[in-house]
Amino acid sequence: MLLDDKIYLGQSTHPEYLALKYGNRHGLVTGATGTGKTVTLQVMAEGFSAAGVPVFAADIKGDLSGVGKMGKAQGWQTERAAAIGFTDYKDDVFPVIFWDLFGRQGHPIRATISEMGALLLSRMLELNDTQEGVLNIAFKVADDEGLLLLDLKDLRALLVDLQERAKEISTRYGNVSTASIGSIQRALLVLEQQGAENFFGERALDIQDLMRTDRDGKGFISILAADELMRAPRLYATFLLWMLSELFEALPEVGDPAKPKLVFFFDEAHLLFDDAPKVLVDKVEQVVRLVRSKGVGVYFVTQNPVDIPETVLAQLSNRVQHALRAYTPREQKAVRVAADTFRPNPDFSTAEVITQLGIGEALVSLLEDKGVPSMVGRTLIRPPSAQVGPLLPEERRAIIANSPVAGLYDTVIDRDSAFEVLARKAQEKQQAEEQQRVQDERAKVERTYQEPKATRASSRQSPAEAAMNSLARTVANRLGNALVRGILGGLKRGR
Repeated sequence: MLLDDKIYLGQSTHPEYLALKYGNRHGLVTGATGTGKTVTLQVMAEGFSAAGVPVFAADIKGDLSGVGKMGKAQGWQTERAAAIGFTDYKDDVFPVIFWDLFGRQGHPIRATISEMGALLLSRMLELNDTQEGVLNIAFKVADDEGLLLLDLKDLRALLVDLQERAKEISTRYGNVSTASIGSIQRALLVLEQQGAENFFGERALDIQDLMRTDRDGKGFISILAADELMRAPRLYATFLLWMLSELFEALPEVGDPAKPKLVFFFDEAHLLFDDAPKVLVDKVEQVVRLVRSKGVGVYFVTQNPVDIPETVLAQLSNRVQHALRAYTPREQKAVRVAADTFRPNPDFSTAEVITQLGIGEALVSLLEDKGVPSMVGRTLIRPPSAQVGPLLPEERRAIIANSPVAGLYDTVIDRDSAFEVLARKAQEKQQAEEQQRVQDERAKVERTYQEPKATRASSRQSPAEAAMNSLARTVANRLGNALVRGILGGLKRGR
């Protein structure tokens, strides 16, 4: 049943295999809550890992963490293995690295503000077009002036500097309004309260740490703890898109390798596209379309195919569809859309079967020889080999302590960046202004106490001379007054 160049997914009228050479052609796993998507995701992750392909997957409920512990087959697992004739079924365990943007349930993952870029950051902050334009100006100014944007305090300091230099900046780069800067600052505060301050900074994630294999040749399964992250869906979706973009930028072209270099499972994929502007959807489509040539497979996991834009859906070749419920007109339409994405099987109606599938059953269509999609088959998914269900907290901590990246990302690095540079400039400006103020005050004092030359000369007389001069002025004043009175009296008598 198990083959070296294929992943065994389950049994329809025949074994359903995902060929490793088509693993980078992307895929889609859909189905209503409780229909078995998580088990299917675990089966696929185990299959890629066993073939030496590293895997990155978001763990929304914590259930996927069990791949790091030796399985102990439960009753339903052995029964299903027997039902599909899976004679090679055995318990197994897979190498795991736990990650967490908040650093609580795994190694911290960080990215710098510069690496995130203005487009993705605008999406995360939910900025309008005008505010996004101001943010683009901020990034341009930082680039032109050699300012490193590493964490949130760097970006805040830069925005304050832009506001103080608004006239100069507006002349060179375009209008920078106080209102837009204030809106961005408020959005940054909201983002910080959601825990993003832990995400932005250094040491930034090295993509190569997601592409490790162990001594037995198994690919490490990197699991992102996303239960807490789901409370900040924009942060979650933007982070995963950033990671895809980083993979695209960092990895070399390999064409169509014998097996993928990395497989990426994007759970709750609808969060990436909810209320997303067209420019962002175009970005996702571009990355998904081009990252295949880098040897990366992207698998979207969501409840319904209509959650994925058609331009992106067209890039997803390997399909696993669990049961959908069709109680409303919208749900019935979604069932028809899902059915139309499969190559029809003359033995049954795909639209009817989608609503009749039991737990652990799925409609499966995978790429076959020459890259042609297989005819859809009603498939019972094989049981996982590792533990099904979450690890205990102490088991998770033991794996984290012994992981190959232990100690690499646990300590925050705070390099000299925009915040420090602008703080020094502000201090130097303040000191210069203080020096100028002191000089102005000194000059004012000197002007106030500066006297005429005669006054300065009199100020050099002895006390006796000063007294004689004062007496002479007094006598002169009295004689003058007497003379005036005499004249006035004579005039009066003569009249």
